[in-house]
This record gives sequence, structure tokens and C-alpha cells, in this order.
Amino acid sequence: MIDKMLTIILAGGAGSRLQPLTRRRAKPSVPFGGKYRIIDFTLTNCLHSGLRRILVLTQYKSHSLQKHLRDGWSIFNPELGEYVTTVPAQMRQGNKWYQGTADAIHQNNYLLDRSDAEWTLILSGDHIYRMDYASMLKTHISLKADATVACMKVPLKGTNQFGILTIDNNQKINHFEEKPETTKPCIDDPENALASMGIYIFSTKLLIDVLENDSHNENSSHDFGNDILPKLINTHKVYAHMFGEKGGRVSPDQYWRDVGTIESYYQANMDLLKAIPPLDLYQGDWPIRSYQAQTPPARAVPGESGNEGVFINSILAGGTIISGGNVAHSVLFQNVFIGDETLIENSILFDSVKVGNNVRLNKCIIDKHVHIPNNEIIGYDLEKDKQRFDVTKDGIIVIPQGYTFDSSSN
Repeated sequence: MIDKMLTIILAGGAGSRLQPLTRRRAKPSVPFGGKYRIIDFTLTNCLHSGLRRILVLTQYKSHSLQKHLRDGWSIFNPELGEYVTTVPAQMRQGNKWYQGTADAIHQNNYLLDRSDAEWTLILSGDHIYRMDYASMLKTHISLKADATVACMKVPLKGTNQFGILTIDNNQKINHFEEKPETTKPCIDDPENALASMGIYIFSTKLLIDVLENDSHNENSSHDFGNDILPKLINTHKVYAHMFGEKGGRVSPDQYWRDVGTIESYYQANMDLLKAIPPLDLYQGDWPIRSYQAQTPPARAVPGESGNEGVFINSILAGGTIISGGNVAHSVLFQNVFIGDETLIENSILFDSVKVGNNVRLNKCIIDKHVHIPNNEIIGYDLEKDKQRFDVTKDGIIVIPQGYTFDSSSN
């Protein structure tokens, strides 16, 4: 069954709410969790689900993403019909870039048509979760569905961030509304509603026809949540597949995050530091794949002061050196250097960040290759920090790639 399904990953969004981390890269290629990129989670789900024909639709600032896919995901054999292929926006259907999620696929309808796939799986490349898509396909086939939507429960107060649906006793969707201000709760759960995860399986022939018809509708925003699904449920059999159901190969941790803002991105990284992380990265037969640079092991060593390098409840990637400093509740990517008598707390440091001596950092996200000089203090006086850096309403300080410190700033 699974070899009759084509997978399309939407990875062309601008990621404007994740600025400045998306200033030089697409949102799916933003680093995550000390060694991964965001898109690695979706691709890993495909790998472990047995999917081997994968198209990644790109558009904005795609070089970093394309390089990552080349270096980390050139693992399939094209002679066996296997591939992970990037498909840049090409204006094949007119003179416009992608106008919405449905339009992005419609502009590449020729790839659907020549794939001979019976089903098409549509995914987003910017969510953090683990899921067995083969289990969802079984739901699609067993219910003889025309389309199937993966869904999960969300609190009623947060429904305006999701596409919300209601189902009957047979899992058939009878109502779908994108980001409503108010909605009805689940029949069996008065505090929660059912939300779409942006994961869809369509019968391929139907998908081609639906997208072609939508392309001629001048009043459409050409989006699956806004336009395609609300209409389709009235004319076809569209069913729900519950996320985290038992029966798939992956453990049902039911963790799913749209890391579309600095706050949600930061919290998802911090979730990995909990005593029992809600996202299980340690399931032996479901490892998260990514590009791995050849780096030496991380280590903590004494600094010039004689202080031992110490880290507490933190993630350290290869090549990281803590030289007499202290790191607590933080995520450090590869080749980070922490200087003597420095304290790093509640922070995320990307590749090759160098931190000098006697530095204090709290609640910071520091992009790659930034060099923080001796005696800097960041994260303890937000009004002062706002004069130099991006600071969120929750007090998260973001230092962008390429930032240069003024030697007279202290």
C-alpha cells in the first residue's frame, strides 16, 4: 500500500513570525534541539513510515534547506524509484509565486499526474512531532475515504489558531472552519475541540481535479483549510484520523508543535530538557535523522581560573567545549565554546557560537557564528537589551546571525 503513495512536503513559507531566525533561511531549515533542523522530524516520519517518494516544495530563502537535504537526506536510491527531491517555485501555472497551500500543489499538478500514485500525502515541513503515516493510510483505506485529515484535541481557548472540525460517530467530518473565534467542544470532551494538523491524504485523481477547479475560483485564497476542505466535506467522504492512536510503530507521545513564533520555538526546545521530555527522541527504532558533521566529542574542562567546566540539565552537541564556565538548562549546538567564569542559563546557542570570559546570558537564542566578547551581560535588563536586540514580550532575546558587538557597548 505505502509504495502507492506520493508525499508532498510544503516548505515554502516565509516564516515571518520566526524572525530574525528566518532572516537568512527558510523556516523548515531552522536548527532545533541541538542537532536537528525542523524539517528533519517530518522527513524522519516519512522514512520510518516506509515512504520513499518525497517532493519538498520550496520558495523563500531555500538555499540552506536545499543544502541540508543534499547533505543529510541523499539516502534513497533513484534507480529503485526512491527520492527526496526539492521542487522550487517555477511559475508553471501563470506568473505568480505560490498563493496558498493548495496553489503550491496545483502549480505542480504535473508531478502528481505523472507519479501514478494512488494516494497523495500532504505535509508541512515546519512542525515538531513524530507520527506513523502508514497508520493514517490504513484509516484512509479502511474507511474508503476520498480524503483523510489528521487531527488532535486542543483547548477551546486556542481554537482560533487552528482549522477546527467536528465529526460524527463514524469519524466522518461534517464541519470544518479555519481559525474560528468560537467553536463547539468534542462530544466526549467538553474542554477540548478537534483541530486539523495540516496533514492530509487524498485520492490523487480527486486531488488533481479539486485543485484544478479551485484554481479557476477568483474568490478563493487557494488554501486547504480556508477553501478546499470546507467545500469537499459537502460532496465527498472526508474522514478524521486521530493523532497518537495506538497501532502505529511510533510510541504515542502525542506531542505536536507548530514552532511558528519565537515563543513557541523556544518552548519546544525547553521541552526537551524536562525530566521526562514530552517528545520522545530516544525510541530506539524511531531515531530522528539529520545531517551529522564530523566533530569531536563535547567536553567540559578547567578554565584559566582553575574552575571546572560544568553543565546541568543541558543538551550539548559534538565539538562543544565548556572551559571553566557553567551551563544550565540550555541547548548548545555543535562547536560552541563557553569561556571561563561564564554563566549560560535557559538559552539556545546555535553552531559555532563563541562566548568569552565572565559573560552572563539568560533566556537568549543566539544564531550561528556569533562571537560574544568578555564581560557581556544579556537577559537581565530587558530595557537595555531592547536597544540592541530583538526581545519578545516574554523576554526572550534573539541575537541574529552576523551580529557584531560594539567594543564600546560595555
